[in-house]
Amino acid sequence: MRKLICFLVVGFVSLATARAQYAYKIAKLKYNGGGDWYANKTSLPNLIKFANANLRMNIFPEEDIVEPGSPDIFNYPFVHMTGHGNVVFTDAEAQNLRRYLMSGGFLHVDDNYGMDKFIRREMKKVFPELNFIELPFNHPVYQQKYKFATGLPKVHEHDGKAPQGFGLIYQGRLVCFYSYECDLGNGWEDQSVYNDPEPVRQQALRMGANLLQYATTIN
Repeated sequence: MRKLICFLVVGFVSLATARAQYAYKIAKLKYNGGGDWYANKTSLPNLIKFANANLRMNIFPEEDIVEPGSPDIFNYPFVHMTGHGNVVFTDAEAQNLRRYLMSGGFLHVDDNYGMDKFIRREMKKVFPELNFIELPFNHPVYQQKYKFATGLPKVHEHDGKAPQGFGLIYQGRLVCFYSYECDLGNGWEDQSVYNDPEPVRQQALRMGANLLQYATTIN
């Protein structure tokens, strides 16, 4: 099992002592290109709260913001990326993101509707040799604390397509999970934002908790 032992230790040292009671932090990716990387402002705090309460994960309650080219990215075992539009990685950012993922990091890309063609293009800069593959429903990401026998839950309709979970597999390890036609992050938002039914929100939160658990214990 590969884990983020080395850079998590570095991360622990670099975090403020006020955060010492928490195991780690997670981050949202701030990228260039004009896409709204900042979408879903309440989603990650809600996911963290759910994971801490139900999986005892002890994650710091607020997410950090990190850029793909920053050395700080190595402090986070889990980085979340979302948006509706364009994404652009420079060559240096792509190389840094590649090193992060090869070193044991995990990237969750959540298409908030409209970023599919851009993220596929930009992740080719990160891993030119890899293609996104649809993960089978028996993959461990769907078999953590919460079982998803038919894959991702459907949160928002978008184009009415079935939700799909894609992955980039590097040397046998899932380094990037891409949720498409699903909108997990919207399901994590405060209920008042989209008025999603509570059972839908719970399914989205459970799937997000699975991703956190997978990234920090199995991956």
